[in-house]
Amino acid sequence: MTGAGGMLGQDVLRRAEGTAIGLTRADLDVTDRDAVRAAIGPGDVVINCAAWTDVDGAESHSYDAMRVNADGARNVAEAAGTVIYVSSDYVFDGTKGSPYIESDPVNPISEYGRSKAAGERATLEANPRSHVVRTSWLFGAGGSNFIATMLRLGAERDSVNVVDDQVGQPTYTGHLAYALLDLTAIEDFGVHHVAGQGWCSWYDLARYVFESAGVDCEVEPCTTAEFPRPAPRPANSVLGSERTARQPWLPRWQQGVDEYLATLGVRA
Repeated sequence: MTGAGGMLGQDVLRRAEGTAIGLTRADLDVTDRDAVRAAIGPGDVVINCAAWTDVDGAESHSYDAMRVNADGARNVAEAAGTVIYVSSDYVFDGTKGSPYIESDPVNPISEYGRSKAAGERATLEANPRSHVVRTSWLFGAGGSNFIATMLRLGAERDSVNVVDDQVGQPTYTGHLAYALLDLTAIEDFGVHHVAGQGWCSWYDLARYVFESAGVDCEVEPCTTAEFPRPAPRPANSVLGSERTARQPWLPRWQQGVDEYLATLGVRA
């Protein structure tokens, strides 16, 4: 597995219970084609978690994001026997009035989204034994995430303003890790949508976190326009699936939040 030092990569290694080899960025730079070919062979099944994940940073570092998320993805896919590429709901523009399914055309509105869409294409073109897994709003114990930020702000402030006009599916990396490991034994190649069941806004998520963690902090709704960020976000990040035989993949997002809070020792 590549990207073993990241939030998702750490959970994949934990869930694999010693059956997977994890390569961190220090172990393997996926943008180095020769190094990738030396580390990965045609008999290997690779979960590619190596990624540029700084959505806002990609706006001013689009070349770097593309190098990792697209060129690196191609390098890994070319070298591996089977590859699972972790992608994002941000490959969509967010204008659809219902959940996005796997066959919907991508139309990213940010540099990060464009780099992930390019990584999907590169992976599928380079290796016919490819799974592309689009997921949404990740959080977990191995890195920075929205929930950790809310808990920090909730301890510092009496109230926070949180965007309520963007909706998506909060997804616990501990749950997603199991789905990725399951895919290593499945030959139903192509694009998969895998995220926490149900959906909510960032405002709804913040309220649930504070209530569940017993944090005394008011959550005030605001619009995206009132809270501008360098990278535009899709208003609708909800993922549906045409692959009904394996749905639902994951538990409801609230269960993921509860389990994550339990790992932090902050359940109310």
